[in-house]
Amino acid sequence: MGIRGTKAIWDAETDGIELLDITIGDLLDRQARAFPDWEAIVYRYPEIGLNLRLTYRQYQAKADRLAKGLLALGIDKGEHVAVWATNVPEWPLLEMALAKVGAVMVTVNTNYRSAELEYVLRQGDVSTLFLIPSYRDSSFVDAVYRATPELKELQDPPAGTLRCSSLPCLRRVVLIGHSQAPGMLSYEQVVAMGNTVSDEELRRRQATVSPQDVAMIQFTSGTTGFPKGVMLTHHASVNNAMLLSQRWDWKEDERLITAMPFFHAAGSLLFILGGLAAGVTVIPLITFDPGKHLEVIAQEKATFTLAVPTMLIAMLNHPLLVAREVDISSMRRVASGGAPVPVALMEQIKEKTGADVAIAFGQTECSGIISTTPVCDPFELASSTVGIPLPHTEVKIVDEAGEPVDLGVPGELLIRGYQVMKGYYRMPEKTAEVIDSNGWLRTGDLATMGRDGHVNIVGRLKDMVIRGGENLYPVEIEAFLMTHPKIADAQVIGVPDPYMGEELCATVRLRPGEIATEDEIRQYCSDGISRQKVPRYIKFVSDFPLTASGKVRKFELRELMIHELGLEEAAKLRTA
Repeated sequence: MGIRGTKAIWDAETDGIELLDITIGDLLDRQARAFPDWEAIVYRYPEIGLNLRLTYRQYQAKADRLAKGLLALGIDKGEHVAVWATNVPEWPLLEMALAKVGAVMVTVNTNYRSAELEYVLRQGDVSTLFLIPSYRDSSFVDAVYRATPELKELQDPPAGTLRCSSLPCLRRVVLIGHSQAPGMLSYEQVVAMGNTVSDEELRRRQATVSPQDVAMIQFTSGTTGFPKGVMLTHHASVNNAMLLSQRWDWKEDERLITAMPFFHAAGSLLFILGGLAAGVTVIPLITFDPGKHLEVIAQEKATFTLAVPTMLIAMLNHPLLVAREVDISSMRRVASGGAPVPVALMEQIKEKTGADVAIAFGQTECSGIISTTPVCDPFELASSTVGIPLPHTEVKIVDEAGEPVDLGVPGELLIRGYQVMKGYYRMPEKTAEVIDSNGWLRTGDLATMGRDGHVNIVGRLKDMVIRGGENLYPVEIEAFLMTHPKIADAQVIGVPDPYMGEELCATVRLRPGEIATEDEIRQYCSDGISRQKVPRYIKFVSDFPLTASGKVRKFELRELMIHELGLEEAAKLRTA
């Protein structure tokens, strides 16, 4: 097993670990029996009156109460329930409760605006939406009313059913928190409704849920620019989380802290399920704040954190750490991923915190993680590669003809194993484009493999931009820019940035006779698309470099913009 000769092929190894045949709900019950009095979840936010400490027994009890409320609400097995919220305590409880009743959790990006929300609710056949009132400058309640104007007219939400012409599947909207809104149920109402449901009724429903059932749909984008719903099973999600926790050697006294959003695989799968599988304590941060992150590490004696490079840079440069006003010596390991991770950053982490480092690589279509560094790896490997594949995972790197390349030669990375998604929801043709008849998933990433199996990511086949750990897809932004009446054509590329990893640069060709300013185009974007998709740089051009067949040469365009924007030094840092 492992490396096959001189070719970039990794045959699956087991490392002596058997895959689990268990659902998420059954896993929670098992851990509640094994570690009833051990802390499962801790929220430390005294500044907003939130001091929550749940043992595994209490975690299970709260999840069961909510699950019974979902049954009373009429949630059927296989029904799609969306969650649009930051990392509030209700989020992990919903993840557990929905799994117990066999519903499918649909995660919604907290940066979405009304049109993007409406797309996910429609494409995902969502029947029920749980949401918080607002986030940053965006009112989620107003966004829902824009998508479903009929909701305000619903007089008795517990008894009535929403009928929305634009979203025919949507039946219920539930508001998390202490606010009230016309037509919406409150989260506490749903929990209270569970008092009419017996423990036996919940057990009967939970027993019908299979590990092979879809547990979650997470929306991601692709070359079409339209989000695709990735279907992840209980089996794939639980085992990926379990194997990652084993690879990172989480001890019984491990205390995990992260601000990775729960709508992202890193939050909901690696953090919530990883902590559950290991039976350790998880300490969520509702949103990322570098000072808060450092303070809670010190207060809760956290031992492990997972953060994208931009988060780590903000923490390393925060006055609390620079002045050594917080004691974070409890940290044993710092993990990163989601964006290219500079070796220099990992060196700074080791120097300033004393913690060991790890880099993980994966994608939503693989239930989270494909490879990461083992704890036994020396710093040089742990900081400069994405490690070796997890157990029970096959990997190969192939050329354009689909043939395995030699070790050290770049090619596209393919994966096969238990963690590969079931497919894109209601998009069979898109599924067939990325999963072949033999079960191999094309990741779209260019990689090399060393003689010991360690993988390096060297580029991307597609033009995806990774800004601060979030995948952004130029074609989606280009399509939006083309709706501006003054724009004839637009090409969006990623350019290097020392802090965010990459930033978006929109090159715009105006219609004949039109005049526009950068601020005008940027405001248009801010009004219509999510904040993270608004290009930092906007440049007006008269034409684009083209291939003989008329396609834009984006690599050449990127080099031109790097020079024009004076980003040569940033580009050197990215390739150093």
